[in-house]
Amino acid sequence: MPELPEVEVVRRGLERWVARRTVADVEVLHPRAIRRHLAGPDDFAHRLKGHRIGEPSRRGKYLWLPVEDSGTAVLAHLGMSGQLLVQPHDAVDEKHLRIRVRFADALGTELRFVDQRTFGGLSLHDTIPDGLPDVIGHIARDPLDPLFDAEAFHQSLRRKRTTIKRALLDQSLISGVGNIYADEALWRARVHYERPTAGFTRPRTTELLGHIRDVMNAALEVGGTSFDSLYVNVNGESGYFDRSLDAYGREGLPCRRCATGMRRRPWMNRSSYYCPACQRAPRVSS
Repeated sequence: MPELPEVEVVRRGLERWVARRTVADVEVLHPRAIRRHLAGPDDFAHRLKGHRIGEPSRRGKYLWLPVEDSGTAVLAHLGMSGQLLVQPHDAVDEKHLRIRVRFADALGTELRFVDQRTFGGLSLHDTIPDGLPDVIGHIARDPLDPLFDAEAFHQSLRRKRTTIKRALLDQSLISGVGNIYADEALWRARVHYERPTAGFTRPRTTELLGHIRDVMNAALEVGGTSFDSLYVNVNGESGYFDRSLDAYGREGLPCRRCATGMRRRPWMNRSSYYCPACQRAPRVSS
């Protein structure tokens, strides 16, 4: 699934091409794409028509479009293959086009939600006082958020009594970090993914947060990580950070730091990539 950098790339594209435009019409071409909007496709379309879209927002991996003067927002679930594309009106429909949003202006472009695997979708939700859709009110701030509280994160990390990669993927603790960027940040910090969080000192937490921010900012500069054509920006362009990965996907290749062969281990229905020399496994208590 896309992580913070990929979602932020999409948000920036929507900010440029969709924000401040008024919805003229909404066409739902596949009901599964609005299954999280329990009132159904007609209600979804009716509640958007005539409203102006505000500045797109993001928290961690979650992206939403405020609907001005309504107290609601369109929450985008990109899932495994969801794409929000801005296309000319006369562009050929994508094979897996699920939702089309037309605007009441002469710019000549529309917003399309395309989703090959239909795991994603759009849904309309009430917003809470700070502007978040109510269904994601429990999601923690992400490390690129100016209001992210590093001290609170450190204290929560130590109280969590888990292992560090599990903690980094806990979106109620810190949002936006997924499997790829967790492995990358842990490699940079020389920390094994199974290291217990209770033993993290404040300087160690600060160092790890710095690496998380660095790797995410580096990914943002090149459009995120795209392993296939499914992860694209609103213009359909892929990111290039996969060419700069130091850990993820590099099983058997030499560590860029010490030349030891990188390893992959099954982990929570995913994989963890690490260097056995630079990222020493924690000792098991007898």
